[in-house]
This record gives sequence, structure tokens and C-alpha cells, in this order.
Amino acid sequence: MEKYVIAGLEINRVSFKDLFFNRTMLIAYILLALGIYGIYEVFDERYFMLTANAHDAALNPGSRDVAIAMKEAVFGDGGEVKRDAPWSLYIVNYMYMIYSGSGIIFLVALAEIFNVEIIKKTAAGFMMFGLAMVFGGLFTIAVDLNILHMHWMFLSPNVTAGMWLMLPLYLFYIPFVLFEIYLLITKNHEWAKRIAYPVIIMSIVVDIVEYYIQAKLFDMNTARHLWTTYPALTLYFIVSAFVAAVAIMIIYSIFVYRDKLKDEFGELLNLLRKTSLYVIGLLAAYEATAFLFIDKNWGGIILFGDFKYYFYLYLSLAVALPFMMEFKGHKSIVLTSLGAVSMIIGTYIGRYIFVYGGNAYPMSDRFGTGFEKYGEYEQMKDFIFYFPHFGEVLVVIGSIGVVLAAYKIFDSLFSVSRISSH
Repeated sequence: MEKYVIAGLEINRVSFKDLFFNRTMLIAYILLALGIYGIYEVFDERYFMLTANAHDAALNPGSRDVAIAMKEAVFGDGGEVKRDAPWSLYIVNYMYMIYSGSGIIFLVALAEIFNVEIIKKTAAGFMMFGLAMVFGGLFTIAVDLNILHMHWMFLSPNVTAGMWLMLPLYLFYIPFVLFEIYLLITKNHEWAKRIAYPVIIMSIVVDIVEYYIQAKLFDMNTARHLWTTYPALTLYFIVSAFVAAVAIMIIYSIFVYRDKLKDEFGELLNLLRKTSLYVIGLLAAYEATAFLFIDKNWGGIILFGDFKYYFYLYLSLAVALPFMMEFKGHKSIVLTSLGAVSMIIGTYIGRYIFVYGGNAYPMSDRFGTGFEKYGEYEQMKDFIFYFPHFGEVLVVIGSIGVVLAAYKIFDSLFSVSRISSH
């Protein structure tokens, strides 16, 4: 294939048809179409519903009529997001995509430091897929954050707000990861080797900072006591992300590197399988320890109350079943694959429990006083569960299309999935 070379970077000369109408892109288009329809559904309810909405409040700030209508929209039977029916699937999917993608990038950086040759050969592909998952997570949360007002994050910075810290974080994180990928695929080998080690160290520091800020974002939400009592929340996010990340790396390797690596594929799969056993063990140890520290009311709800079935399903799929499958799967690619799929589903359920657990049992009795005055409030007496809005589900499906499209375009142009020799 003919190539262009810019700053030591080879760019494939690929036709428009091959770039945008290959099999992977066609699947991505279908998923993206569903996501776009989901955004239409969300925006229709958010901006054009008959009751008052955010658009009305912006046009008529201080209006008593709008205030009454907004109260009905938020606390009554109509409206997009209500106190008794929070839209949480956005947050679940955002956390899963962002944390898992960052976990892949984190694990690859660790493998580079420890000079794991088989990972060094496949690092660019892994890191690009991880970054594509970050794009998918940002797509999801952008809809939740109200795209039309996103510019205020630039115009009115608030360095004390965890959500605002996401802006400078990802404005730095994404170009930094792209630079790492550039170092992996550039033809300027000597120059890349000279700066590779400090860049890898910086990468690990940036990943830890990212997880810390994400944990801080949840820990600052004092009305969600489940989140504020989780011990070492940053560690939980890292460990659980590693479990999902290794599982995704296993599935990705089977699809991408099974034929390219040939005899070395078994070495890669065995390494990922062993890593999965370690991180599953870490997650199991954390969960066993965490419930000694979290609020006993919330712990009781999750372990013995309305969330118990979800919790035990999470432990079965994310810990117990994949541990047995990966332990027995050293000679079976089928068992290894099934274990990885189980880990992916299980860790998603774990995110679901974490987010919905906080939203389903928020602190109550705080109207008219402000939560700043009190440390905690009366526990909710009724179980709150709200099945996600159809538009919200479609947006999450669309985020998978974002992942596939972003990865495939980069791979078509830069061959990030090829086996590296340096």
C-alpha cells in the first residue's frame, strides 16, 4: 500500500470507500444511527416538551410561572430527569467506557515499563482501542451534560468543581495518549526511544490523576452517601477498570492478533489470562473489604435488600465464573473468551450497582434547607428504581458505534494494529 510520511509517521493512502465503507464502519454507522435517534428523543423531551424545561428557564430566569412549572417537571409526573427517577445509565456507560479505556492504556504503560515484549509489539493497537473507548464515554456524557450549554465550561471555569476538572483533564489526556501512540508507530526510532521512558512514567502519573479526579467527582456528592463512604475510591476505580480492561484486551486480541501473531498469539493470550486472574483476585479482595467500611444501611441494602440479586450476579459474572474459566482456560481459547465476556458483562453490572445504588437511595428531607447544613439525612424508605429512557439506551448503543468508528479510522490510516518491531 502506498504511504505518505509526515514527521516520521506513515499514513496509508487509502481510498474513500475503503476508509468509510468497510465492514466495521458499516456496523458503526448502524449503531451511530441508533445513537443519533436517541439524541433526538432526549432533546425532544429536554427542550420541546409541553411542561417547563431548561430552555424555558434560560429564556425567563426568575419567572414565578416557570419556577412552578419547573417544580412540576422535576418533582412531578412529567419531565426528563426527576428526583425519584434519575437518568443514571449515562453515568454508568460513561464510567465504564472511560475507566475501561483508560485501564487498557494504563496496563500497556505498565507493561512497557516492565519491558514485556509481546505487549510492546501490540501496544499501539491496544492503546488506540482504549482511547476509542474514551471517545465513546465522552460521547455519552456530552449528551447528559447538555451539549448546547457546553461552552459555559470554557467561559466560566470553576476549579473547585469535579465536573469542570474533567475539561482540562481530557484536553490534556487525549493529546498525550495520541502522542504515546505516535511514539509507538513512528519511523523515527532513535528519537522515540530517547523520550519513551519519561513519557511512559508521565502516562502512569496522568492515569492515576485521572482516576483520582473521577473518584473526587463522586466523593464530593454528599447527598449520595453510598459513594462518599466507599474506602479508597480511586483504588476501586483502578482495580475494577483493570478487570474490564484485561477482558476487552482478550477479546480484542482474538479478533485482531490471532492471525497476525501466529505462534506468539498463545503467549499474548496466556499473559492476559494470568493478568486477569490477578486483577480478579484484587477486585474480590477490595469488595470483601469495602463492605466493612461503607454505610451499614447502604451495605445492608446491597447485600440483603433490593440490590442483592444485582450484586450477587455482579460477583458471579465479574469474579467467580471468570476466575474459574480463566484458571481452567490455559489450553482452551473458548473458555478464555467466555471468561472475558463474563468479566465485561459483570463489571458493567458492577458500575450499574454503584451508580444506581447511590441514586436509588439518596439522602432525603433536604428541601428548603440546603444539603450544606447537614452531614447526612434520613434514609429513603422506599426503593427507587427507574428503567432507563428509550433515548438514553439508544445513546449508549450509539457510543459503541463511536468506539468502532474512531478505532477503525485510525487503524485504516495509521495501521495501529500491525505488529511493531520496536
